[in-house]
Amino acid sequence: MKTESASESSVQKIDESLDALLDKARHSQPPLSEQLSSLVAAFIPSHPPALHTKAYLVLSTFCQNARSSTSGGSQQVEAGTESLARIFQPLIASHLSESGDSDIIAGVSFLYALFQVDGQSASYIFQYDGFVDLLSTLIVSPSPPLSLAVARLFAQASGHRPCRMAIPTEAVTWLRNQSHQTGDRALRTAAILAQIKLSRGATSDSSSLVETGLPGNIERQDEEFSAQLTEIIAGGADTPSFVNDAVEGLTYLSVTPPIKQLLADTTVLRTLFTLVPKRAKSGGLHDRTTILYGVLAITANLCAYKPRLSQEERQMNKLHKLAQGAKQSNSKGDEELSHPFDADIHVQARCRVAIDSGIVDVLNVATGTESAASRNLVGRIYLSLVEDKGNRGRVLQGGGAKNLSRIIKAYPSSSPDPIPSDALVPIQALAKLAITSSPIQVFGPNEGNMMDAVRPFSQLILHPSASTLQQFEAMMALTNLASYSPICASKVASFPNLLNRVELLVLDDHTLVRRASCELICNLIAGSDDVFARYGGKEACGQSGTSKVQLLVAMSDVEDLPTRVAASGALAMLTSAPSACRAIFELQKERHRAFSVIGRLIDPSDESEATLVKGDPGLVHRGVVCFRNILHAEKSLSRKELIEEVERAALPRVFSKLLNGDLGSYDTAILQSAAEVAKMLADWSSTHAGT
Repeated sequence: MKTESASESSVQKIDESLDALLDKARHSQPPLSEQLSSLVAAFIPSHPPALHTKAYLVLSTFCQNARSSTSGGSQQVEAGTESLARIFQPLIASHLSESGDSDIIAGVSFLYALFQVDGQSASYIFQYDGFVDLLSTLIVSPSPPLSLAVARLFAQASGHRPCRMAIPTEAVTWLRNQSHQTGDRALRTAAILAQIKLSRGATSDSSSLVETGLPGNIERQDEEFSAQLTEIIAGGADTPSFVNDAVEGLTYLSVTPPIKQLLADTTVLRTLFTLVPKRAKSGGLHDRTTILYGVLAITANLCAYKPRLSQEERQMNKLHKLAQGAKQSNSKGDEELSHPFDADIHVQARCRVAIDSGIVDVLNVATGTESAASRNLVGRIYLSLVEDKGNRGRVLQGGGAKNLSRIIKAYPSSSPDPIPSDALVPIQALAKLAITSSPIQVFGPNEGNMMDAVRPFSQLILHPSASTLQQFEAMMALTNLASYSPICASKVASFPNLLNRVELLVLDDHTLVRRASCELICNLIAGSDDVFARYGGKEACGQSGTSKVQLLVAMSDVEDLPTRVAASGALAMLTSAPSACRAIFELQKERHRAFSVIGRLIDPSDESEATLVKGDPGLVHRGVVCFRNILHAEKSLSRKELIEEVERAALPRVFSKLLNGDLGSYDTAILQSAAEVAKMLADWSSTHAGT
């Protein structure tokens, strides 16, 4: 009882010192030596987690203030690093020079924490003359807690290149030996993590594996480490202290394609996913934020598709490889990029395994985390999962659209600044869901949710960093929203600068982008009075409306059928307004092409060839409606000029072929409208001939 009471008293004193140190740090006052000593002691592993949390907060605040107080232009970072090292190095060294294990553990644990808070100053201290030698003397300690603290410090230092180069061979040998012992799982896990980081670092540093003392067969070693870590996790899911290290190790390993395949196992993933609490509001989530991030990172690696590069990006990569020479093209990095396990078919399979193993439940929990980094990973995972259309239904059923909307709203979205680039990923994932499902299935019956989605989709189209694919998918999503109701269409149409960008994308080199922009404009013309007027449906539109009608006429004559259907559908709707009919007629008189383009919607046959080509029913219907509307608007047009242009475009022959069945058989509604047009043309021609 006396020991427990003394321990509680010690923790209380440290806690009070941390409060005082935090207050001094916030007021830029110099700390007392005993307060700094309490900060070092606060990271002893046996202390309560709440004390560790406060100690990390105090250490972070102290380091930030120390760096902000230094000045020196481009050398400010280096000056801040040296300043922190001068403060902490003597404290750490004095603890390591003590004879008692508790003091040594305090010094080692503090440096471990400093690596997490301010890696530059921790690396600086780690490289001090004689420091690593002093640390290496501790590996012979019979104390398991001290051995664990040293192994974890080596693991943390191995993530920094200058520190990796300072770790001696005997320390690497000790870590390898500890990774094979089975008596202490926590020590074994820390040793494995350190070796993984050393191995990864040696590869990225292009340094010799022999120099680091690591075995040459990296792939086989990775497979052994992966099996060991998954076994450790399965046997210690209720012990986060070393499961953290195991998950971090798997995170590093999961970037390699062979390990992705090994981890893409239902049993393995279910074991991983059980580490995450079932509910976001559970008290256990706060204690396992690091584990949650690791689980998300592993899943993101397993489910990641190779980047979809544009033709220009592929060409730039080729030029870059040529500039780097043959050595670069033979590097491991390029081999991994072309690894067969990174092919889409394998990624799709891994995504399905992740869904079957319960990743959707994990994402539901992770969406509510306060960590921006974790939310970014959630967006990446969702984007990978919904890449396969077959997964989208299950993602929707699991609340994927709602979660993505929450993540998107968490990003700052103040005009006129664009949204952060990280937000593009969850927006694209939500757009994919909105493309293949009805707005009600994605956003529910509440029209307000649909209206809220207009902003992120529009921002994705307008964002300077958005890829062509992202713009295409955002336009497709907005097309579906605009078709739901006039209110949604008006919301889309009124978003600042959106319509101007969409009209530019009509002229894009990519066929699918042109198609999507035309389809969006068509739906906006149908649902928004303002867009209808903008495209010539209003008397006061003037030259601007005529130019937009001209664009639709041109897009009605492209090779891509869906683009022609959308553009000609817009024309068919616009010609219900006499002003649009006059705009088309003026274009016809000026260039003598508009009527011919609309006529080819009905009869696509080439006059130079004897064979007849059957037209698309949708295009035929649109062409007939356009001419019927134009002829009905003849009171506002010059009949004489209209007849001349009709004959110039050979429209009587086109309608004769249609009604005679030479162009195929069509619905009664199309033929009735065509007969009406043909009768009007015949009556006009006879009247004109009589005069």
